[in-house]
Amino acid sequence: MIILGVILLVIGFLAGISILWTIGIVLVVIGVILWILGGVGHAVGGRRHYW
Repeated sequence: MIILGVILLVIGFLAGISILWTIGIVLVVIGVILWILGGVGHAVGGRRHYW
């Protein structure tokens, strides 16, 4: 999810499409939150680890 967000950020920046930029930021933030929750041991979506 983080990688997809970064890809959308780059495409949105290069193409000048603001909606891709916004979606990329949202995906990066959600990916980082899930990564942190999985790293500290909380079950995320029924999984013990989230990659």
